[in-house]
Amino acid sequence: MRIIVTGGLGFIGGNFINYISKYNDKVDSILNIDYCSYAANKELLVKHRELWGAKYSHSPIDISWESNLEEIDWSEYTHLIHFAAESHVDNSISNPSVFIKSNIVGTFNLLNSINRFNKNIRMLHVSTDEVFGFLFEGEEPFNESNRYRPSSPYSASKASSDLLVEAWGHTFKLNTVVTNCSNNYGPYQNKEKLIPKAINNLLEDKKVPVYASGKNIRDWVFVEDHCEALWQVLNSQYTGESFCIGGENEKTNIEVVSEICKLLNKNPNDCIEYVKDRPGHDFRYALSNRKITSSLGWKPQKNFIEGLKETIEYYRDLQTKNR
Repeated sequence: MRIIVTGGLGFIGGNFINYISKYNDKVDSILNIDYCSYAANKELLVKHRELWGAKYSHSPIDISWESNLEEIDWSEYTHLIHFAAESHVDNSISNPSVFIKSNIVGTFNLLNSINRFNKNIRMLHVSTDEVFGFLFEGEEPFNESNRYRPSSPYSASKASSDLLVEAWGHTFKLNTVVTNCSNNYGPYQNKEKLIPKAINNLLEDKKVPVYASGKNIRDWVFVEDHCEALWQVLNSQYTGESFCIGGENEKTNIEVVSEICKLLNKNPNDCIEYVKDRPGHDFRYALSNRKITSSLGWKPQKNFIEGLKETIEYYRDLQTKNR
């Protein structure tokens, strides 16, 4: 396998490159396309080179400009896994144009390049559960048959990119597959997200901001479990399909923050600050794993508390290193 990874200095993409080093014998080369936005983690560049050596290369190009992609020798590669995306919902509300450019135009440019230069590449497009909209408490988790009902500029941009992948696969006979995943957590996540923000604030004896009453529900999956699911989908024979990847681990935001407080020996009542809710804040996300479990045998493995302990240790070590 000769793999292109877009967004490989981001949270999930970076963890994916680290994780699949366990399959090193199956991979001849990895090209990481990441133009190093504010969310890129430069620490991952060092980690990737340690794990992969000469098999690894990095290209700091912006996929939202199609001419940049002409620099790549597409004939060299067999697989493309597309992580690169703007993903912070709050930022999409304050500056949606960046999300249109990165998530929609960038995906179009990749599809166009594959269609022009190497139609044999297998493309896995990594997406989100937020394209389905939200659920109320007690409703069945979303599955691959649910219609798209995005409710933020971020989720609308991801829904659009999913549909582009589906359409280009059908019309131009490209080998494409889409995954939609629930909320990830683990090492290397950007500090603006809920779990790293809570951990870092608590380590610095600051309060943790929680929207509204903290009752919004998310389904959490440890990032390495997600990476294993992606590896299995990438290596499967399925094409023109989508797979939901759920954590089977629904928690309210206040439960998540409270668990982190307890693991850090803090009293949640003293450490949480309720703040004004964001516009259009979806109530609940959850995904069914029925299809990926029956088709590929994948299920999440990491216990939530054990995953939180591992994540806390990563950010604790990072703070110590940066002092």
